[in-house]
Amino acid sequence: MGKRDDLIAKYAEDLQNKCGMTPDMDLLTKVTIGCGPAIYDADASVVAGSQPSELETVKNNFLIKKLGLADGPELMDAIDAVIETYGRSERSKYRAVVYYMLVKQFGKEGVYA
Repeated sequence: MGKRDDLIAKYAEDLQNKCGMTPDMDLLTKVTIGCGPAIYDADASVVAGSQPSELETVKNNFLIKKLGLADGPELMDAIDAVIETYGRSERSKYRAVVYYMLVKQFGKEGVYA
């Protein structure tokens, strides 16, 4: 197994243990690949859930640009719900896990088909 496979396994474990979800491994793999080299960078691989600027970046670069959603208050509500599900006190909120949950929440799995 390569480094990416190890990370995907770690993300799947987070989804199961911290978020109470059974991950769709195919989709999780595609979302992880979609994150690009960011998954290997200690800072870029996590989402700082308490930083408004970071949440804006997730909204603009992922929800609007990648998933093609229209801007509106429901986008921040969804990000907030995902952060809540992951656990606000959880220090390492992996970007791939947050993105995966957002894809599921908005039913945008087709983006990765």
